[in-house]
Amino acid sequence: MLGLGASRSLDGRHLPGTSTLHRLPAQCKLAAVLLFTSAVVAAPREALWAYGAFAALLVVVARLGSVPLGLLARRLVLEAPFVAFALFLPLLGHGPRIDVLGLSLSVDGLWAAWNILVKGTLGVAASAVLAATTPVPELLAGLDRLRVPRVFTAIAGFMVRYAEVVAAELRRMQVARVSRGGEARSVANWRVVAATAGALFVRCYERGERVHLAMLSRGFTGTMPALAGGGGSARQWLAALSPPALAALVSALAWGMRP
Repeated sequence: MLGLGASRSLDGRHLPGTSTLHRLPAQCKLAAVLLFTSAVVAAPREALWAYGAFAALLVVVARLGSVPLGLLARRLVLEAPFVAFALFLPLLGHGPRIDVLGLSLSVDGLWAAWNILVKGTLGVAASAVLAATTPVPELLAGLDRLRVPRVFTAIAGFMVRYAEVVAAELRRMQVARVSRGGEARSVANWRVVAATAGALFVRCYERGERVHLAMLSRGFTGTMPALAGGGGSARQWLAALSPPALAALVSALAWGMRP
């Protein structure tokens, strides 16, 4: 049902490998990322050393998974909108202010910007390591084994699998529009973009109807079948949960050392 391009797009962020991190079950890694992110969020923003420890822990895990640090840094571009938002907080914040390079900045705004940037960066980096060492089908299977409602994993699976199909449809429509002289390079041509978006929605809706009818004819009952696979051994769970346990310890120490 999916073309070769769609199959490739599923694992576009996955780096094939045989490292220890690659071999861990997906549900173990998902739980580890969730717990690690929770420990990072729980840490006090004033404990700068704690975030250095979190970053060092992430670097060690990335190296164990053979994930290049340069690739990890490039994938942090996902948090660009949060960075842009955080940069305005020192200018718009209230309370005591300090002068930095001729700018009057709010102290509370600076701390808020730091809090967003450092926690967001660490969370995105942890997710990037997970995506680099775990194929998307395994991630969906891991969510299923963690007892995430089957309807959510089914929707996520369809969304990921058909993202490339929708993108390919949009590319064909763009080629057809340009070949007929339809350009959209200025605000005056936004009507063309709106018409393209409307046509794309109709085509995607019709494709979804056809796929759903095909599934029903093959015995689909509303939920996807359970995916096979084990739940992970005690050793695998211990290996996966060791980094978030260390992160939780660092967070607890950070709170304990507060004045």
